Amino acid sequence: MNWIQKLYETYDACKSKIGIITNDDEMPLLPICHTTQKAQIEIVIDGDGNFKRARFVPKEESRTIVPCTESSGGRAGSKPVNHPLCDKLQYIAMDFIEYGGEVTFGYLSNPKEPYENYKRDLKAWCESDYSHPKAKAVLKYIEKGNVIKDLVDHQVLFIGEDGKLLKKWNRKIVKDAPDSPQEDAFVRWIVEIPGEQQAAVWTDSGLFESWINYYLSTKGGRDFCYVTGTVIPSAEQHPAKLRNDGDKAKLISSNDTSGFTFRGRFLTAEQACGVGCEVTQKAHNALRWLIARQGRVFYEGKGREPGLTVVAWATSGKDIPDPLADPFTMLGFASIQSDSEYSVSTAQELAQKLKRKIAGYSVELGDTTDVVVMGMDSVTTGRMAIVFYRELTGSDFLKRIDNWHETCSWFHDYRYVELSKPKKGSSKKKYLRFVGAPAPSDIAEAAYGKNLDDKLRSATVERILPCIIDGRKIPKDLVDSAVRRASNRIGMEPREWNKTLSIACSLYKKLHEKEGLNMSLDKNRKTRDYLYGRLLALADDLEQWALNDVGEERQTNAARLMQRFADRPYTTWRTIELALSPYKARLGGKSLKRQRLISEVIAMFEPDDFISDKKLSGEFLLGYHCQCEALRNKEEGDKKQTDEDKITGGH
Repeated sequence: MNWIQKLYETYDACKSKIGIITNDDEMPLLPICHTTQKAQIEIVIDGDGNFKRARFVPKEESRTIVPCTESSGGRAGSKPVNHPLCDKLQYIAMDFIEYGGEVTFGYLSNPKEPYENYKRDLKAWCESDYSHPKAKAVLKYIEKGNVIKDLVDHQVLFIGEDGKLLKKWNRKIVKDAPDSPQEDAFVRWIVEIPGEQQAAVWTDSGLFESWINYYLSTKGGRDFCYVTGTVIPSAEQHPAKLRNDGDKAKLISSNDTSGFTFRGRFLTAEQACGVGCEVTQKAHNALRWLIARQGRVFYEGKGREPGLTVVAWATSGKDIPDPLADPFTMLGFASIQSDSEYSVSTAQELAQKLKRKIAGYSVELGDTTDVVVMGMDSVTTGRMAIVFYRELTGSDFLKRIDNWHETCSWFHDYRYVELSKPKKGSSKKKYLRFVGAPAPSDIAEAAYGKNLDDKLRSATVERILPCIIDGRKIPKDLVDSAVRRASNRIGMEPREWNKTLSIACSLYKKLHEKEGLNMSLDKNRKTRDYLYGRLLALADDLEQWALNDVGEERQTNAARLMQRFADRPYTTWRTIELALSPYKARLGGKSLKRQRLISEVIAMFEPDDFISDKKLSGEFLLGYHCQCEALRNKEEGDKKQTDEDKITGGH
């Protein structure tokens, strides 16, 4: 029950944010006994229940906070339970059947039942000691039985020649109409009462409190709550809609009276899980809000159903870094852009920026603030399980995030931003370099390809999460898979290969973190695999230089033979070296520095190591990548010096 306790504490710590909707895409922190729906119709009435006007609600304004019961909050099946105030037309409109509306399957035997149930529940609220003027006004209006007629008269709903509701909306009048039938429209209310500044029912905190107090007063069953340790009204059902508005999976469900959810262990569902109604509402509302605000949901399958979901939060409500983010996301576009030209010093600068960013979180959090990292996944549409759960202090959490980005760091250039005004003829994408650990989702792509199965992506992220949070060793099979794919250069597009290469280097460095491998070129490192990687980079660079000189566009021999080189380095090197002869001749004296570098690297080998055809490890990729970066930085430095000489006249 720890997770419920922590979410319950988080809800109470963030009370100031309850019920605030800033935009339609954002899930608000809901009051208890409330849920959200996407409304299509908005009806305006006065305090006496008289119709004034109505309109179709644009999609960007449609998110609506509505009162609900435990049953209606997770309603499903052929006979869904009504909400108490805002709901679909079949519930609120007495004349729904008269205009040809079709109720859901379970109500076919008595089509008036949805309206009668809705009216009964609303009336009970209005006649209680916790009634509210807006709820009373809605009751007076729906009792007149003219809801559909009023909407048709004001061209919000549309009927055919037979006087029955059309299945589809009139898109000539309602341009943003959804594809769903008119009769499925959800209705929300605005009640204009003189002196009341807050007319919309979905933003009225007084109405929220009125419903909460009334509904909790109707909860008769009291039981021991394992979270608070007190006897309070118990929960009959637990909320759904945790990952999105259509999510039916629940973390707690004990309503299987005919199966084996609790039978054989307990006599009743309440004995299986004793949680108070208010407690479970607060905990689930907090979790729903946190997932929407800072969680990561990995969608699966053709229908893109929500799968693995990871969320980290501080119980105090303070901001914390995303454990699944890379530095590009954590630092933001501005910091990366200013350091877009990579150098060794830049790598250190970015690493320091990331450390300062994490240190900034530490100042806000303090050392003792509780931080929770929680992973959830669902096997069926109705059941969800917690697959990862850790409680840490704020200082421990930040240390582990910092350690992950330090020990798994490399430089990458696969992140980009879309330019609003690109130069004529140039790409709309600007690729920016960053230093740090790759995101787990990108690691999955590097290991298994960008078209990997959704379930495999989720499973890979789930395997990497303990490496970040618990400091566990990175799985060797992931590293080996990424190294194999990075070695197969001709099997990928250049951008995908560059991304795979840099991530493979990150993972190999992480796997061998005790060796203290560097991101910059280590000219004193004499291991066989590292030196062979340097040789491949030098050969690749020399041939590419010669091809660029004559404007020829094709892959170099080093690129084409990279996979073979990884398997049989000595034999393949002889082939590559012989193929370099015409390019050396084409470049003439310009290639002497490269040739001298190649000779120097070969001289660093132990004789037996050089002539060995033993398969190379992932270390050769580090040597290759570091040598490429050293050559590139030298070329950029030479070009910069040349440009400065032109400006200053060589002085």
